[in-house]
Amino acid sequence: MARPPGSGPVGTPVAAVGGRYKWVVLANTTAAVFMSALDGSIVLIALPPIFLGIDLDPLAPGNVSYLLWMIMGYRLVQAVLVVPLGRLGDIFGRVRIYNAGFVVFTVASILLSFDPFRGGSAAMWLIGWRVLQALGGSMLAANSAAILTDVFPADQRGLALGINQVAALAGQFIGLVAGGVLAVWDWRAVFWVNVPVGVFGTIWAYRRLREPPRRERPKRGRFDWWGNITFAGGLGAVLVAVTEGLQPYRGHTMGWTNPTVIALLTGGTVLLVAFVAAERRAESPMFELALFRIRAFTAGNIAGLAVSIARGGLQFVLIIWLQGIWLPLHGYDFEDTPFWAGIYLLPLTAGVLVAGPLSGFLSDRFGARGLSTYGSLVFAASFVGLMLLPVDFSYWAFGLLIAVNGIGAGMFAAPNSASIMSSVPASVRGVGSGMRATFQNAGSALSIGVFFSLMIAGLAGSLPGAFATGLAAEGVPGTVADQVGAIPPVASLFAAVLGLNPVEHLLSAAGSLDALAPEHRAAITGREFFPHLISEPFHTGLIVVFGVAAALAVIAAAASALRGAHQPHPARAVAAGLSPADIPPADIPPAGIPRASIPPADQPTTPDGGSPPASLP
Repeated sequence: MARPPGSGPVGTPVAAVGGRYKWVVLANTTAAVFMSALDGSIVLIALPPIFLGIDLDPLAPGNVSYLLWMIMGYRLVQAVLVVPLGRLGDIFGRVRIYNAGFVVFTVASILLSFDPFRGGSAAMWLIGWRVLQALGGSMLAANSAAILTDVFPADQRGLALGINQVAALAGQFIGLVAGGVLAVWDWRAVFWVNVPVGVFGTIWAYRRLREPPRRERPKRGRFDWWGNITFAGGLGAVLVAVTEGLQPYRGHTMGWTNPTVIALLTGGTVLLVAFVAAERRAESPMFELALFRIRAFTAGNIAGLAVSIARGGLQFVLIIWLQGIWLPLHGYDFEDTPFWAGIYLLPLTAGVLVAGPLSGFLSDRFGARGLSTYGSLVFAASFVGLMLLPVDFSYWAFGLLIAVNGIGAGMFAAPNSASIMSSVPASVRGVGSGMRATFQNAGSALSIGVFFSLMIAGLAGSLPGAFATGLAAEGVPGTVADQVGAIPPVASLFAAVLGLNPVEHLLSAAGSLDALAPEHRAAITGREFFPHLISEPFHTGLIVVFGVAAALAVIAAAASALRGAHQPHPARAVAAGLSPADIPPADIPPAGIPRASIPPADQPTTPDGGSPPASLP
């Protein structure tokens, strides 16, 4: 029976297969993670035309929740499901689950573009199918890194995983530009763009990708139902609480005192504790706790979580800064600011695209520890620089700093992913990949809650007074000025995200705008009134947010430095004359993970994803 091209003799390890197959895998998985990441951000920049297209007023009471769930729902699902789907890949086949993810993602993209409703019902249609789309994206993300690790040898793994990881980061930021461009044409186009890529990628994946030879596959174990239920319920409850906690509650600027939020946080924490207990007793756990005995795996995931929290909310803060303040002050109409915000953020994307593949290539030669550590420090330094900028900055300084931010993120991401995946035994690469993605996705989702809470807390003390004083100076009656000033700070932030002038919007709804003198009406509806009102309170919150992000990046640098030195694989080390006592603990398979799952000695590897020292034979 004929074998697929480049498959090699029966039983040949996938990683040793020559020819073009590994590059086919890299191209397909890179397209998949790019598409999945793109869709996580493309909707963010396209929200104004989406809300206009479905006839939904985003600032009306109760509608903020629709906006939050449009943003958070996708991230929440990905954070919760990547580990179970990675485990399913280990049991039933990584390529099988990955290919099915392409189908699910494409079908959901088609359904999203055919919204038959208006108002709140239309928003619920979009949120529901976004959840299905996130399921497909999770199936892709949970298994793509494991499939790459299967087919690439250790001395090329950093480059391959680096390209894959950079594609995910680039997708997040290119989505901001693509959303602005496509939404100018039609809001449905932000979902149409996925369809041809999804259809082509699905056919391509089913025709060309294949599972490893049978002897390389892990034994099928029982599906860990209790582990999956407690993990999904616990993490889901915590992330839902974070989302609901951003919304006002009974006169409070946020909902952290809401009994529902408190109950969700408490219940989620209890379920996560039960999850750990269940995993310690499970025959085939979905979350391999034994992997945390591998120093490179643990340190890499701690660093990845810290960087994800720091980076995840960054794009939201920068969009608010650009759309709500800087662009209007520099002559851009509010309705045009979503598009131009994406354009002005291009240096950030460029930094990631330049640094990511290069650092992945260098990590194959020199190891991950130095590159990921220095990348985290560069990342931290960029936040310090952004803290020092005035609100009405000079663009060259802003562009330089966000480019440095992208360079730091790119330097860190590729070596860190390679280090994590190279430290994981072959039999659990799917769950290892899912665990890595869970830390990253949970960090991104948590960052929105953390950063928005810090920003809202910074605005709550001074923004209402600034609103009331500014409006009264323009002739708005005191009672109306106080009512507008009392709007929740989260509404003002989302107005900036949506490219709206909330003052004009709210005064028009109250019927007070037409009663003003022409010169006062022109001032309030102009480009500078709202930006000047929000500038000082926003800058106070900005310093707090970027200070926390810089601290998280330093924590990531410390974790990266502790991941372990450049070490040989145990089999090569013993061949070189080292005793088992000389082999670092990170190289020894933890209890519960069979030694047979470690690659043979002719496939050199290290805890940090690099090649063995030249002194080894």
